Amino acid sequence: MKDTDTSILLKVIDEQNKTIESLNNTIEEMSVNIKLLREQIEYLNKKLYGTKSEKTSVLDGQIVIDEVFEYGQFNEAETSANLTEDIEEDLPTKKASRKGYSREKALGNLPREEKLYTLTEAEKVCSVDGDRLFPAGKKYLRTEIEYTPASMKLVEIYVETAECRTCRKEGRSFMIKAEPDQPVLQHSMASPSSVAWTMYQKYVNHVPLYRQEKDWHNLGLEIRRNTLSNWIMKTSEEWLAPVVARLQEKLLEDAYIHADETPVQVMREPGRSNRSNSYMWVYTSSRHSERPIRIFDYRTGRAGAHASEFLTGFQGYLHTDAYAGYEKVKGVTRCLCWSHNRRYFHDALPKDLKSGEATLPRKGVRFCNELFKIEELCKDLPPEDRQIKRLELAVPVLEAYWAWVKENADKVLPKSKIGKAFQYTLNQKEGLMNYLKDGHCEISNNIAENSIRPFTVGRRNWLFSGSPKGASASAIVYSLVETAKANGLNPYKYLNLLLEILPRFSTKERSEGIEQLLPWKPQVKKECST
Repeated sequence: MKDTDTSILLKVIDEQNKTIESLNNTIEEMSVNIKLLREQIEYLNKKLYGTKSEKTSVLDGQIVIDEVFEYGQFNEAETSANLTEDIEEDLPTKKASRKGYSREKALGNLPREEKLYTLTEAEKVCSVDGDRLFPAGKKYLRTEIEYTPASMKLVEIYVETAECRTCRKEGRSFMIKAEPDQPVLQHSMASPSSVAWTMYQKYVNHVPLYRQEKDWHNLGLEIRRNTLSNWIMKTSEEWLAPVVARLQEKLLEDAYIHADETPVQVMREPGRSNRSNSYMWVYTSSRHSERPIRIFDYRTGRAGAHASEFLTGFQGYLHTDAYAGYEKVKGVTRCLCWSHNRRYFHDALPKDLKSGEATLPRKGVRFCNELFKIEELCKDLPPEDRQIKRLELAVPVLEAYWAWVKENADKVLPKSKIGKAFQYTLNQKEGLMNYLKDGHCEISNNIAENSIRPFTVGRRNWLFSGSPKGASASAIVYSLVETAKANGLNPYKYLNLLLEILPRFSTKERSEGIEQLLPWKPQVKKECST
């Protein structure tokens, strides 16, 4: 064979090898993409059709403590925490009854009356000798709950006038009128109770105004939804907004705040499309605060500047998710949420929990669960003792966790669910560890997420706010409703109390009056407790 033929052949072979290598790379890349797409399909199916709960009791167990030994840590966490042993994952868990439920306690606040079925006079005859029958006792059969539908009435307001008759006899005139309370809305038939009920129905029971309009009609009153909307917006702006402003001042005095945000669609925002997303932000006091506060703040966007503006003057621990916008808040220590961290591993779980692909996400979830178990053990301790106990029990688990993450992060596909879980964990390590610095801090941001949940439930019913003023009014009422619930108050009673009493104060008296109407005040708790 000639040299030219050999060189041509070698060139062809080299080109073929390159083609084969390229095809192999393509196949490998396609295999990875197929795996990622299958994972995404499985994840979306789980989100659509699977359980929404992130409870992972079947993943709890002793394996995490074994990991502590594996990475050379000591065993104080095991001996002190009294952790449960492994449970069989194939056995269905029995649904527990409601803990602490008492029928007597549940019905204790309702008035009672007896209903007695009696014999007719014709039946009160002895069938043996014909003598008259007399009562000999009664037998209990059952207890029923009787519902009386709501009623409505018109209250016509008059002012009494009194005169001095002596002055009248002597040709003088002396007359005086009683001083009435100011109406909650001028030139309106709205009363504190009717406005408070409209707010309660919308913001607690999630009943949109068009359905409330039908309810009022069924009770005998023709009233339009735009009238109900005006009631909410005008009373919120005039009477309730100053109360929320005072609550915000009190919140910023605290050293521990939780924050979260969720999108809301608002119509007729200047210069913006109706399809643009605005945001409802929520800020709450900590679980251990003596003054539970929940503040909702409507903003046109999600920029961190909104959080920075709201939290002006706050210095302390700020509990949030990992959203980078909160970095705009200066002078705070951010505590990130371990529930979010666990959620990444939970989302990476495949459908088959026994498959090899489930190994890493299962371990991630278990590590997080162990930390939450430790929090459960410490939750009733004073803050100083809680911090000591955390350092004793949680640090060994955390050291094992970070060693495990570092060892496995490079062994998985970066764009896979488990890869993203590892990357999120490594990126947020500092914020995730900050809760160990103070016993008042929380391991999660669940208190803010739970506070914002009623808003997201209501949003499914009313879909959007009709205007920026409507969104601002919603933020005000949600703030008072959720703060009332956090303080053990009946939200309707508290709204009614505010709308009854606030119009009575003069401008000079209003500041002190608002102070006495804050939801943790003894008299307010006495009148509005559930």
